[in-house]
Amino acid sequence: MHELNNCDGNPRESSPFINNTDDNKGNLYDGKNMALFEEEMDSNPMVSSLLSKLANYTNLTQGVREHEEADEDEGAKRQTSPQMGTFIGVYLPCLQNILGVILFLRMTWIVGTAGILEAFIIVTMCCSCTMLTAISMSAIATNGVVPAGGSYYMISRSLGPEFGGAVGLCFYLGTTFAGAMYILGTIEILLTYIVPNTAIFKAEEKAEEADALLNNMRVYGTCCLTLMALVVFVGVKYVNKLALVFLACVVLSILAIYAGVIKTIFEPPVFPVCLLGNRTLQNHGFDKCMKTEIIDNVTVTTKLWSLFCKGPELNASCNEYFSLNNVTEIQGIPGLTSGVISENLWGSYGPAGMLVEKAIPSVPASDASQDKHMPYVVNDITAFFTLLVGIYFPSVTGIMAGSNRSGDLRDAQRSIPIGTILAIATTTIIYLSCVVVFGACIEGVVLRDKFGDSVKGNLVIGTLSWPSPWVIVIGSFFSCCGAGLQSLTGAPRLLQAIARDGIVPFLRVRTHQICLISPLFHLVKLITVWLVFGHGKANGEPTWALLLTAVICECGILIASLDAVAPILSMFFLMCYLFVNLACALQTLLRTPNWRPRFKYYHWALSFLGMSLCLALMFISSWYYALVAMLIAGCIYKYIEYRGAEKEWGDGIRGLSLNAARYALIRLEEAPPHTKNWRPQLLVLLNLDSELSVKHPRLLSFTTQLKAGKGLTIVGSVLEGTYLTRESDGKRAEQSIKSAMAAEKTKGFCHVVVSSNLRDGFSHLIQSAGLGGMKHNSVLMAWPASWRQSNDPQSWKNFIETVRETTAAHQALLVAKNVDSFPHQERLAEGTIDVWWIVHDGGLLMLLPFLLQQHKVWRKCKMRIFTVAQLDDNSIQMKKDLQMFLYHLRLNAEVEVVEMSNVRCMHTARWLDS
Repeated sequence: MHELNNCDGNPRESSPFINNTDDNKGNLYDGKNMALFEEEMDSNPMVSSLLSKLANYTNLTQGVREHEEADEDEGAKRQTSPQMGTFIGVYLPCLQNILGVILFLRMTWIVGTAGILEAFIIVTMCCSCTMLTAISMSAIATNGVVPAGGSYYMISRSLGPEFGGAVGLCFYLGTTFAGAMYILGTIEILLTYIVPNTAIFKAEEKAEEADALLNNMRVYGTCCLTLMALVVFVGVKYVNKLALVFLACVVLSILAIYAGVIKTIFEPPVFPVCLLGNRTLQNHGFDKCMKTEIIDNVTVTTKLWSLFCKGPELNASCNEYFSLNNVTEIQGIPGLTSGVISENLWGSYGPAGMLVEKAIPSVPASDASQDKHMPYVVNDITAFFTLLVGIYFPSVTGIMAGSNRSGDLRDAQRSIPIGTILAIATTTIIYLSCVVVFGACIEGVVLRDKFGDSVKGNLVIGTLSWPSPWVIVIGSFFSCCGAGLQSLTGAPRLLQAIARDGIVPFLRVRTHQICLISPLFHLVKLITVWLVFGHGKANGEPTWALLLTAVICECGILIASLDAVAPILSMFFLMCYLFVNLACALQTLLRTPNWRPRFKYYHWALSFLGMSLCLALMFISSWYYALVAMLIAGCIYKYIEYRGAEKEWGDGIRGLSLNAARYALIRLEEAPPHTKNWRPQLLVLLNLDSELSVKHPRLLSFTTQLKAGKGLTIVGSVLEGTYLTRESDGKRAEQSIKSAMAAEKTKGFCHVVVSSNLRDGFSHLIQSAGLGGMKHNSVLMAWPASWRQSNDPQSWKNFIETVRETTAAHQALLVAKNVDSFPHQERLAEGTIDVWWIVHDGGLLMLLPFLLQQHKVWRKCKMRIFTVAQLDDNSIQMKKDLQMFLYHLRLNAEVEVVEMSNVRCMHTARWLDS
């Protein structure tokens, strides 16, 4: 055996069983496909080096580590290129985040309530959802360089700033509520299994136990949240130093469970359960499972007797059910070979307050409505299948723990897919095996006993562990504490990353902009700005964001029920996973040129299946929570879209819009539009002054009022000259027109043409503006000003030629005279829109006033229709016919018939002849 030098200068030993080969870079590698542990040992195969890495293990994100190292000068000097591999950097963090509070506190209850078969289905659905999401996430991770930023970066850069902001904030809320769930789990373990006597609120009657427990959870949860927030505020390095301890607690707890399962084959643990008839009793107030006992040849009553009878005497009046049924004792943990698995195949759902009973053929079902105050084990909540799905799903979250630390990985494109998928596969095997072994080893009434009251207040999963139930109790306690600290550490930095991206407009508001807002809104936005951008420490720690996270987390703690908080965070995580799958499916179906993932096991159908499964689980878990979560995400999306996101990342949603637009244009070309679908599609011809500013901005206001933001609007203008010399002027003119359109709230497209003269330029616009079926059918322009006094006859000739070319193109022409006097944004309190109707206009003169009345500016104006009657016309009949015509058109308007005299007729005839 000979010595070789590592990259860090330390000698290492080379095993004679490994064929070490030197590559061009001087690094050593083995020429075979090695396992996960061997990948970690590529550079440091010695056990001592692996232990050294484990000693420096952290489950914190990259931004947290940077803030930690900024506190120490030596830490900044120690900072080198990322050296974490798959096992330490991805596999272990994902494993630690996935295995958690639900496994220790609710898994046995879910198996007992749903039964082995339905619990197996629940676990399979949830794990399939996360596995499909991991495959999509692996495709994103292998599609180019993955910088620091993790899952939020991948979602936002794939789906764009609007979806990035919406999903990012939902992911932040999910992480924050996860912290509340872990804290509630910590307090439940503390008050129920470790020190139950420290409860502040104590119930005098059995009916008050649930309320007392919730109040204790609120008080202790708030204290625990405050303590954890202080620890994170003081320094995350203390959280980091305990990361290995928390990981060890999880691993040792899992090993203790499997060791206990194996031990039950040979020697099942002794945890007797006392049954009265078929009802399970709370094993707290008595020590012997019998009604009477013989002491010194004298029959005396036990403590159990005093719980059901009014006195210790043998002739005392007792509860009817107690008198009619015998007391029996069964083993709570009969063991793996006991055959109890057949009894636990099917579950037992029921309402809150339902007694936990064992199916005994000799004991008929009874009415327990009058006995709920007796010391029986009862359901604390109404249980049903969909509720269990929502409660269980948080136990499979945490799959993004590896991708969140992408900046710390030596090879993120390789480590994220392998580590995440292996972690999900490992936890899936653990969960599915736990469903089977719990149902095969534990009595059904004990499984359905959520808090272990039937086994003297022991943690149910702890009764199965070896060597002692305290291994699981202590391990799960520290595991929940660690998960809560990590949530309070990661959530503020996620919010900080979203704020720094600048994609959510209200997060980037500056204080000098707020003075224009109302005082209350002023205060709210000012608080928001400081909460996000305030830095309490010089190293960039988001102190005020931590305060905001703690406030939101406190809302979850005030709910005080782990079973009520779990479905809430399930919604936010499911929505995040849904959009990860959506991003991959869109990129593949749109055939984006930049979408070239190296992950070869990816297919768009898997992403689509994962997206559908996420959506289904959202509504299965809680349809009203799902609607609320989607409403929150939708409001954030529309807000960012309305205010306009400054970032542009070339996302898939814009590619989808492009494909949809192309498809719609092709469909429009297939057949000419029907008259019922006709609406004015406007080409607005603007004139620019010497400074390239719009001469008549009110023409854009009139366009907005006429279109009400619907239909096609193309705003065009012409610059005289050649394109080579006036290219920059053309871009400036476009920006000027776009600014005017934004000021007048005109939605449409802008097009500036450079031509040798104005007449040809406007002709080109009339002929070529639009694309395919999306072409204009009407031209809107302003009446030429002072054209009679103009020394240049070309001004009115251009106008006349434009009118003639519009007519030749069979398009409607709208000319706004004195457009600068048209109303802007102010609403008209009264007035009329007068229409001098020409019979052969096709109804356009009727339609335009109606469209104007749809806008708030003209809404209170009335429409009047004037028509001209010749001397030989019947004006009364004409008015009736026109009114009937308007009735069929469903238009409300006053009709006026103007009769022409002979003189007017002669003048009109002369004018027409000229």
